[in-house]
Amino acid sequence: MLGMVKIIIYLVCNSKISSIFAKNIIMKILVTGANGQLGYEIKREVLSSRFIVEGAIKFVDVEDFDITDKSALENHIKDFCPDVVINAAAYTAVDKSETERDMAFVVNSMAVEYLSELSNRYQFFLLHISTDYVFDGKSHLPITEDHPMAPESHYGISKASGEVQMRRICRHGVIIRTSWLYSCPFSNFPNTILKQAKEKGEIKVVNDQIGSPTYAADLAQFILNHLKMMLKVKGVETYHFSNSGVATWYDFAHSIVEIAAIECQVIPVSTAEYPSVAPRPVYSVLCKKKINKHFKYIPRHWREALKEYLKDVVIKQ
Repeated sequence: MLGMVKIIIYLVCNSKISSIFAKNIIMKILVTGANGQLGYEIKREVLSSRFIVEGAIKFVDVEDFDITDKSALENHIKDFCPDVVINAAAYTAVDKSETERDMAFVVNSMAVEYLSELSNRYQFFLLHISTDYVFDGKSHLPITEDHPMAPESHYGISKASGEVQMRRICRHGVIIRTSWLYSCPFSNFPNTILKQAKEKGEIKVVNDQIGSPTYAADLAQFILNHLKMMLKVKGVETYHFSNSGVATWYDFAHSIVEIAAIECQVIPVSTAEYPSVAPRPVYSVLCKKKINKHFKYIPRHWREALKEYLKDVVIKQ
């Protein structure tokens, strides 16, 4: 059973994430990859929640310690004694993964192996973030959690290997696969489109790759709001999360330009006309029936999430 740690709660008000905490007894949560898109949104959600809790959630990234260093990782785990570790750390440079294969494998697979071993040893619940790239993109229907993994890029291979290691070793945890993730202060597809649309009269975007954009803030809220329910799973369970609806990259770009009211023509092109180093899944729409069934949760449509995101971007500019 997970250990529960008593700490002081200074202020408790209404909060979207109040379900995480019980009065005087809370979970201690360690979030890795704190400076990435999801880690950033989890941190922002916690800081805006009106909960001021001493020592409850700790955010770490590579400057704190290297999660691929097993000794350093174990020392940090022993020092903080988390009840839950949310592993949002990943090597996400898809094209660079084709040449920096060892680096991608160490971060995306070996570190997950270490975390899984430590989860058993120190009895914490492991929540690991994975990706649609573990699939080959050849499906024509929304992809369920039990669909066979068949990655085509080395990034996808390294992430799939991390999943395999976690299922092989870890006794208690959840894997959440997501797709087309974006968040405000980072280099990502919406920010790239915004920049190019403002600088150019027209931009070309691929129109034959299909998926579902995911606002990282929505995933962060889902994790924090449903974490206590996730602790009830047996063994290692897998869930898919993305915003609802389906889009091509062209649809996504066109909506960005339209909602942001930028005068720019978005021109659809084929993947063959816009080649990349690493192959991209042609179809990566993730089925969300399982999270609806288990958590009674339906993610909002990607266009609604995008509207909120673009408002946030404008405020910060």
